[in-house]
Amino acid sequence: MLIIIGTVFVTLCVIGGYMAMGGKLAVLNQPFELVIIGGAGLGAFIIANPPAVLKRSLSAFAQTISGPKFKKKDYVELLSLLFQVLRLAKTKGMLALEAHVDAPESSDLFKEFPGVMANHHALEFMCDYLRLMTLGTDNPLEVETLMDQELDVHHLEVHRVSHAVNVMAESFPGLGIVAAVLGVIKTMGSITEPPEVLGGLIAAALVGTFLGILLCYGYFGPIANAIKGNDEEDHQYFVVMKVAMLAHLQGYAPAVSVEFARKTLMSGVRPTFSELEEEVNKLEPI
Repeated sequence: MLIIIGTVFVTLCVIGGYMAMGGKLAVLNQPFELVIIGGAGLGAFIIANPPAVLKRSLSAFAQTISGPKFKKKDYVELLSLLFQVLRLAKTKGMLALEAHVDAPESSDLFKEFPGVMANHHALEFMCDYLRLMTLGTDNPLEVETLMDQELDVHHLEVHRVSHAVNVMAESFPGLGIVAAVLGVIKTMGSITEPPEVLGGLIAAALVGTFLGILLCYGYFGPIANAIKGNDEEDHQYFVVMKVAMLAHLQGYAPAVSVEFARKTLMSGVRPTFSELEEEVNKLEPI
């Protein structure tokens, strides 16, 4: 929602300021300049990126419009699930988790937390490492190294989308110059026309430069940064799971393990100690 508000605000300020100076709105109506810049930018975007990135770009744009992927309630749910899982492992042993992590979709433990269940990659990450623990992997340093390697790959993979959008944004000023040069070529081909006609053609050519810069710094550059921010939040969701499971391997009680994980969250989405304690106290032992 904020991205829509910001986009409208940018547009109103630019167009409103132009009109307040006495500019004529009709001069900015140059659809073919937009076709040249936008079409060339989109084409270059398709050339530069593999199908996987193109596909993820669509969902990234949709996620950026809908707002932050994870809110405080999502982290409360994740931390509550981690507490429930680690409590079961602590009281009944790691083997008690085997049936749950092998088939989380049919597990009564995981079904209590539909938000985490809906996040396929996060659920797979958690179950993979819990499964390793049930198989006897109990060295925190080795598990942390493996987790870091996987998270680095995951972070690199999701970061490709924001990087690709940013590269496209940076191409728009150059493509605006291309559109402007084509407009100048068109103007030179009409050099015998009267001054009022030439003035209109020159103005139309300059609109290309204007659109290129506006698309870069007013729209797509900020969108790329917003996508990057969403990627960082997605990465942090995995870090919470990592910290809690490593704390468990180091022998801490479930309440302490989830407290370690809670402390890694930013203030805007971090539940207080009391809020989390209240939620986990509602959970019935499995």
